[in-house]
Amino acid sequence: MANAKYRNLLYSMDEQGIVTVTFNRPEIKNAMSLWTTLELYRAFDAAQHDPAAKAIILTGAKGDAEPSKEAFSSGGYFNPAEMESMSAEDRGEIDLEDIAQKKLCLKLWEIEKPVIAAVNGLAIGGGFTVPLACADLIYMSEHAWARFPFVRLGIAPELASSYLFPRYLGMQKAKELFFFGEKLTARELFDLGMVNKVLPHEELLPYAREQALKLIPPGGAYLSVGWTKRIMHRPLVEAVTAALDRENECFKVAFGTEDFMEAITAQIQKREPVFKGK
Repeated sequence: MANAKYRNLLYSMDEQGIVTVTFNRPEIKNAMSLWTTLELYRAFDAAQHDPAAKAIILTGAKGDAEPSKEAFSSGGYFNPAEMESMSAEDRGEIDLEDIAQKKLCLKLWEIEKPVIAAVNGLAIGGGFTVPLACADLIYMSEHAWARFPFVRLGIAPELASSYLFPRYLGMQKAKELFFFGEKLTARELFDLGMVNKVLPHEELLPYAREQALKLIPPGGAYLSVGWTKRIMHRPLVEAVTAALDRENECFKVAFGTEDFMEAITAQIQKREPVFKGK
């Protein structure tokens, strides 16, 4: 699929069948609008159904940023103007009640081709829960970091992270990351078992590609990778689906609270929020 069909992503495939999907809004730190998540769904769906596509690498465009200031993705944001500019057909594919991104998440979980996330910079909220949902392997630049500010924004976790984090970290540590939303370096994430490897910045994408080549013909047993993913994912899909439904229910409630509005207002005004529990 050509890049002309995407506004917020780049989609390319090399001669070996490695697809690279790139968040391509560096001027806003590769933030994800609802249009971006729709494009992400379409990009992964295209790779899933293209026989020539053998593996997928997800990364973020750097723009003019120095390596230490690059963004993988700064997470979700709502862009009303972008929604208005979409065709009726495109808008019809977006469910405004699916803020937890159930449709996208379940698509990511069903893909049997190897998926690698090359996290090249900051990854906030959905900027990390997307790779957590889609990637079989997560590699991070030494400059990259993550934060999960859901509670500080008066909302709920999404992309089934409410289910996945306790499985990765245990209940207590998962709650700590969600409750306080503190910055975690790539090395800290590695120590927590949430990423596979931390690399010097300039080695990140070459290493991701090198590993992808080990998983596809002629160097890798490509079919076996798919079978392994299927048998590991299938027992968890029901629990992931239920978690996404619970997350969406929480979002419906959260968006009607004073605390949510205060969190958004405080963010715009660049001050600390003053919550009322209402």
